[in-house]
Amino acid sequence: MSRPADRVNRRTRAWIWPLVIGLVCTLTWSSPAGADTSRAGLDDALDAILADPLLKGGAAGVVVADADSGAVLYQHRPDDRLMPASNTKLLTSAAAMGLLGPDYTFRTEVLTDGSRHGRVLRGDLYLRGTGDPTLLAEDYDRLATSLAESGVERVTGRLIADDTRFDTQRVGRSWAADDESAYYAAQISPLTLAPDTDYDAGSVIVRTTPGAAAGDRPEVTLTPGTDYLRIDNRATTGATGSGSTLTVERRHGSNTLTVSGALPAGGGPAKEWVSVWEPTGYAASVFADALARHGVHLDKATRLGKATPPDARPLASHRSMPLKQLLVPFMKLSNNIHAEVLTKAIGYETAGRGTWDAGLAAISDWLKKQGVDTGSVRQVDGSGLSRMDNIAAGRLAELLLTVRDEPWYADWYASLPVACAPDRMVGGTLRSRMCGTPAAGNARGKTGSLTGASGLSGYVTDADGRELVYSVVTNNYLAPSVKGLEDAIVVTLARSGADRVTAVRPKAVPGATAERGGAGDLECSWTKPRRC
Repeated sequence: MSRPADRVNRRTRAWIWPLVIGLVCTLTWSSPAGADTSRAGLDDALDAILADPLLKGGAAGVVVADADSGAVLYQHRPDDRLMPASNTKLLTSAAAMGLLGPDYTFRTEVLTDGSRHGRVLRGDLYLRGTGDPTLLAEDYDRLATSLAESGVERVTGRLIADDTRFDTQRVGRSWAADDESAYYAAQISPLTLAPDTDYDAGSVIVRTTPGAAAGDRPEVTLTPGTDYLRIDNRATTGATGSGSTLTVERRHGSNTLTVSGALPAGGGPAKEWVSVWEPTGYAASVFADALARHGVHLDKATRLGKATPPDARPLASHRSMPLKQLLVPFMKLSNNIHAEVLTKAIGYETAGRGTWDAGLAAISDWLKKQGVDTGSVRQVDGSGLSRMDNIAAGRLAELLLTVRDEPWYADWYASLPVACAPDRMVGGTLRSRMCGTPAAGNARGKTGSLTGASGLSGYVTDADGRELVYSVVTNNYLAPSVKGLEDAIVVTLARSGADRVTAVRPKAVPGATAERGGAGDLECSWTKPRRC
């Protein structure tokens, strides 16, 4: 088996391969008769796609390589460092599998340093988290049930929420201020809560139902139900058929949700996913409510951020799904919070510090050992939400090649979105793309989207049955989206073989348009209801 460094050297020596095949290949466009078929070779076909006016004035890095040999079949500015957006998650997820292991789990515990006296627990109750982003309200309810079934009816001390596994830096470097209340930019805590099985930790679902008649006040409810957030309902019900102008905003530094605008009478409810301020308190509040429902009374108020004493004994516990399963919602839906939790968990497990700095240092060291040139990589968060992240397409291709030798590769590969696969937990962010082409059900890749930044990197099998690695990263374009260019490159690879290149023209990707007035060309999975 070849080492990653050997494969990198072979790829460097193989740069002239596209020039050779350009002399012997025939290029055709998969478009109506009359298209230009004079340009030959994979290099000419992909160069033509990158010359599309959608990318005028922008920047692109593209690499295509043979997955087995590592030979580079095409490259365009492979070393230009660009904003990778969520392609950053390829680095984070692979390093998590390599450093934490596919069976790694998060543990959430209820402990005490007090003593039992009949049905009374004299002392404090500790709720200790280690980062589990998949905890649901029902999981906290089960923890409360376990305590109640043990016979405890009263706790004389406090409920103390122990979130000391990670540091207190809640958001990543240079995350956009106007994303503060967006669920995809929720605060990071080792003690948190997700409102649904997409596992959007640190957020709450706001459901607004119009009144029976115009002028009525809509009904607003939260999932999970909690008093941790306050609803300021200023909305109204509009006339039937009037359309929705509803907005939900969380005030900076608070958990007051202002619901304003209107919903039409006779219409269905509207849902918004909103991040909470201080997820540790959110989780503790939901757990305290569960204790009360099960007849366990707390004598004193909840306290946040104190470490559990080393001699505390466990009373109840919950383990998360293993990492190899968590990868599915993480990568399929491009979950930013999962990426950041894993980054801090890596820091804790490798250096004893649950910080971004420690986690990123460990990720960089692991990547370097795999043969990735980390000296030309700047990674400042785990998700790619930061616009300070800089990664070249060549480095992403190196990673995609080297991880194929890892024992956990099959699980990691399975977590990548699949083109045109309709199931959200299979197709993920690619479920509506490349349909009706040879790439459908074939290409796998990690998407990435920020304003003026897009990426798609992964694997595709060509017409000869040869597996290819590809990475496409584009920046600084003014078009609403360049997803059609990415798809055209991947479909061209799927249609082509070693002796014949069949190029396709870029097409618009449904739903791939700027969001929030141009503030984001966001991942389709980040907009709800889901566009993909």
